Parts: sequence; C-alpha cells; structure tokens
Amino acid sequence: MTFTALYEQESVKPYFKELKRFIQEERLKKMIYPKKEDLFRAFELTPFDQIKVVILGQDPYHGEGQAHGLCFSVPKGIPIPPSLINMYKEIESVYPVRMPKHGDLTHWATQGVLLLNTILTVEANKPLSHQNKGWETFTLEVIKTINQLDQPICFLLFGAHARSYKMYLNNPKHTVLETSHPSPLSNYRGFSGSGVFKSCNDYLEKMGVSPIKWHE
Repeated sequence: MTFTALYEQESVKPYFKELKRFIQEERLKKMIYPKKEDLFRAFELTPFDQIKVVILGQDPYHGEGQAHGLCFSVPKGIPIPPSLINMYKEIESVYPVRMPKHGDLTHWATQGVLLLNTILTVEANKPLSHQNKGWETFTLEVIKTINQLDQPICFLLFGAHARSYKMYLNNPKHTVLETSHPSPLSNYRGFSGSGVFKSCNDYLEKMGVSPIKWHE
C-alpha cells in the first residue's frame, strides 16, 4: 500500500474528518506548526516502498521556524535542537565523520529514513497541544502498514513514547532497536554509547541493503 492509498482510506473515517476540521479551525485563529505544505513531508521524501529505517518522534517542535515535517529535524539556519546534537555526537562516536553545522535531516529522509512524529501538528509554544485529537489514530495505521511491508526495515525507538509502539512491530523481516531518548534529560540513560546508528547500518548491510550515510 502507498501512503496516498492509506490516506484516502483513513480520510473518510469520522475521526479523521473531525481531526481535519479541528486543524483547519486552529489554523484560522492560531499559529500552528508545521506549515500546511510541510504536513506530510516525511511521506513525500520517503515513500513506503523506499523505507529502510523508521525513527519515531512524538510531536513537532513548537518554536518559530523549527518544524518542517520531519521528526528531530529543523531547517538550515535554525539552531540545532539539543536532542539532535546528542544524536550527532553518537554518530561521531562510532564513525570518523564530522556532522553538519545544521539540523536539516532531509538527507536522511531521501535515503530511506522515515522521520515520523506520532502527532503531526502543534500550536506555537504549546508542546503536546494537539495530543489526543486524532493524529495518534492515523499514525498508528501508518505504523501498522509499514510493519506489513516486505522489505527489511530497522525501527529506531528512542525513549518511552517511541518504545510503546514496539508491540505493533512483529514482522520477522524487520528489526527493532531501542534506547533512551537523546534529550539532555535522558541521553545518559542508554542513548549515549548505544552505537544504535551503526547497529542499524549493520542490520541493513546484513540484509543486502545499502546503509544510511548519516553524515553529509
């Protein structure tokens, strides 16, 4: 199934119609991130049949100019968020590379890394403001559909929220790697030193799939 087919399947359901109405009304009176044209950017850059890796986030960044449709990622020119800084450090600890001076992860997405938030919108300066509005229902269907895909996929689950989705990932062709969240509050609980990005590439190579070039 393609993302377009899944979207068409879900968009006629009552929960999605209600979600769509809520988002439209919120955009009329409040600042909502990301911009409408970036809402499904993750799926545009990483079609289902090209997915090699899935990284799950929770909801978009809520600061001005940060969110652009990819979890953990910010556009060039925006300061790199602390969690992504720790992700970059982890990559540099296992590969002899220098990570970029920006936080735009488009180059991951175009290689097959689906950067998926489970909530796709947020009100400015109000984290989790669009929790329990319907996005979780939609993205769970996305995750279940990806779980059924035939190609090798590595799921990277960082922190308790992402790890709560492990129960839906039971395809033996895929692998699941779990650590603590890379945020400064929990980085030391297992993310730092986990080697998770190398383990992911090791799996892809073992399955005959080209690895991700994490640096530019």
